[in-house]
Amino acid sequence: RRCSLCHTSDLRRGDTASLPGFENLTMGYNKYLRPYFGGEPVQIAMSLDIASISSISESDMDYTATIYLRQRWTDPRLVFHGNKSFTLDARLVELLWVPDTYIVESKRSFLHDVTVGNRLIRLFSNGTILYALRITTTVACNMDLSKYPMDTQTCRLQLESWGYDESDVIFTWLRGNDSVHGIEKLRLSQYTVERYYTLVSKSQQETGSYPRLILQFELRRNVLYFILETYVPSTLLVMLSWVSFWITLDSVPARTCIGVTTVLSMTTLMIGSRSSLSKTNCFIKAIDVYLGICFSFIFGALVEYAVAHYSSSQKCAAKAPQEGPSKELTKEIEEVNITDILNSSIASYKRKISFTSIEISSDNVNCSGLTMRTHEKIKCVLRNKMHRIIGYFTIQNPSNVDHYSKVLFPLFFMLVNVFYWAYYLYF
Repeated sequence: RRCSLCHTSDLRRGDTASLPGFENLTMGYNKYLRPYFGGEPVQIAMSLDIASISSISESDMDYTATIYLRQRWTDPRLVFHGNKSFTLDARLVELLWVPDTYIVESKRSFLHDVTVGNRLIRLFSNGTILYALRITTTVACNMDLSKYPMDTQTCRLQLESWGYDESDVIFTWLRGNDSVHGIEKLRLSQYTVERYYTLVSKSQQETGSYPRLILQFELRRNVLYFILETYVPSTLLVMLSWVSFWITLDSVPARTCIGVTTVLSMTTLMIGSRSSLSKTNCFIKAIDVYLGICFSFIFGALVEYAVAHYSSSQKCAAKAPQEGPSKELTKEIEEVNITDILNSSIASYKRKISFTSIEISSDNVNCSGLTMRTHEKIKCVLRNKMHRIIGYFTIQNPSNVDHYSKVLFPLFFMLVNVFYWAYYLYF
């Protein structure tokens, strides 16, 4: 420090005319003590320029930005005569007191040093110091991806004092929202900056209450890329699965090939969409819901053909054995003569008369026979009801399955799309 002061004193002797009042500038100056030490807090006004936001990562939930941070404060120990301002060598920062500002929730940060450290020190005659830095930082941003890719994310850039609490320093924005520049000119690949605003807050910790400045900005994702990349292909695959409804049931290879191909293509599309966000699979995203809907419709078209083909084969199998017995029945009917019909009717009539003449008593009643007949009646009733219930679900005409599917599948898919886009875009 003694050598640096000697070098500074030599500089002052040579440039006294160009730096009026600078000869006693650093005498008695202690950089380890803040301005107004032991008295009122130091007012530090800040402004920001957002040079770029290079990346926004959903998997790591952070963003990387390059910013120009400018801090202004007044140090009465550096007042000199005149009304000029001087830009000093950035290495003189080591001789001055500067605020201990840090970026909250920063994962990685570095100060640019090509060709020298990108810092600026400007000193005004009233003791005001302008200290500017060029910083690239990666800051955490908590994201809610439940509506991905139709989501809007809110990220923050927070500046806070590390060691000085509110009794020592006070942070303020230099011009409110106008203290931030460059963010409205950003052009991002997947996002659009909708709005931003500045806040002044406090951070209450165990060691005290620290001043904090917050820049909050909202990023709306551009959904057009995902519509062309995922939504349109998945919709076309669903429509391709409907082609099988116009193919006859007998064309087993054609319909099976369409169904299996669309199912495998949809599976590949789902895996590809999730691989880009491998670390966020815990979220059920909007794109996952849509791909699940499309996969259900494609799989449903394949199941529809399986049901229709099975019903058609069952109907053909039921018709085949009925042809032989029907011929035998016609032959038997032809051999039956009128005499046999008359004899059978007379015999049944005699049995009825003999049954009415029998005297019924308690000794003649067989209870076991009655119970057996009751069980048989109950079984018969249940069997009839089961046959009726099964008959309701039995497809009488398998060709009608394709006929109804041609209308119901597209109609229901359009209805689901209306509810899907209305929910994720407006709710």
